[in-house]
Amino acid sequence: MNNVDRDRDSSQRFEVVVVGAGQAGLAMGYFLKRQGRQFLIVETADSIAAAWRSRWESLVLFTPRRYDRLPGIPFPGDPEGYPLRDEVIAYLERYAETLELPIELNSPVRSLSKDDGRFVLEVDGRTIEAEQVVVATGPFQTAYVPELAEQLAPDRFQIHSTAYRNPKQIPEGTVLIVGGGNTGFQIAKELSSTHQVHLAIGSRQTPLPQRILGRDLFWWLTRVGLLGKTVESRIGRRLRERETLIGSSPRELRRRYGVDLKPRAVRASGRTVAFADGTELEVDAVIWATGYRPDYSWIKLPVLDPKGETRHRRGVTDAPGLYFLGLTWQYTRGSALLGWVKEDAEFAANQIATFAPAERDRSLERSTR
Repeated sequence: MNNVDRDRDSSQRFEVVVVGAGQAGLAMGYFLKRQGRQFLIVETADSIAAAWRSRWESLVLFTPRRYDRLPGIPFPGDPEGYPLRDEVIAYLERYAETLELPIELNSPVRSLSKDDGRFVLEVDGRTIEAEQVVVATGPFQTAYVPELAEQLAPDRFQIHSTAYRNPKQIPEGTVLIVGGGNTGFQIAKELSSTHQVHLAIGSRQTPLPQRILGRDLFWWLTRVGLLGKTVESRIGRRLRERETLIGSSPRELRRRYGVDLKPRAVRASGRTVAFADGTELEVDAVIWATGYRPDYSWIKLPVLDPKGETRHRRGVTDAPGLYFLGLTWQYTRGSALLGWVKEDAEFAANQIATFAPAERDRSLERSTR
């Protein structure tokens, strides 16, 4: 990884700027380097793979290592085994170093606009210009905590799942985890050995076993082509509306781990949380595994809908030369997964290659007028 020197002119120009040095941004870097582009990857955090570093220490991927590779470099280790969080971080660090990707850390983009045909990125007092921009900030942007958190007493311990690391940081007593996705289930399993754990589930999920007939679930999903179904297909639209649990189930959580399941949390007062079925629970700690919300307020271009969400078709926006990458269901179920983001990245790289010559010709024409 080339950690770009920041002591330069206040204005810089590149063919392509990639915003975000997570798995999506690094995959994009692979294809841009292969094309010989003059590009830069800018990252808000002080290290790459910031989203992975914000997850709990014992996190285990539900995809085997054979499916966790970015383009060009395989994921090391037993291909049938499931990597831990720190393995993923180490892999992404080695990936950036091996490819010598031009990455600038500690560089939050404050605004993205367009002026005279070029994109303008304001990065902490500096200006970076680009012919094209890839927003690869991924789906994990702003941690979401519901308003009822404010109804709990100030002395009740509360954290979002992004701040959870291990059971030692959680006070003794009754723990309520709010959010029944894969994150909520994995944290509940870990905490069940040291705490009395309750899990509030607000939506229906489809439990899927990790292995079927001796094969990993993703072997089957790949074999039957489900991971390739696009969001534009009928089955893709149906799958997008369903929340799936991989390798977990409510029955397993109750029987094997002794976790008490609750319906949706609807109210809180003091140290008590009330649920949709009318029951209540006194809690000592709450972990909000309630997901994330997008934050594109820094993008000053007409590419967002009234809810602030992205408008695109497989990452291609209505602003020529601006792309999104790494979004959940950007095109397929695998769009936001480590081992599948390369497909959307390659598609975006091909769009960049098609667009770039025409844009350079227009830039040259403007400069000679």
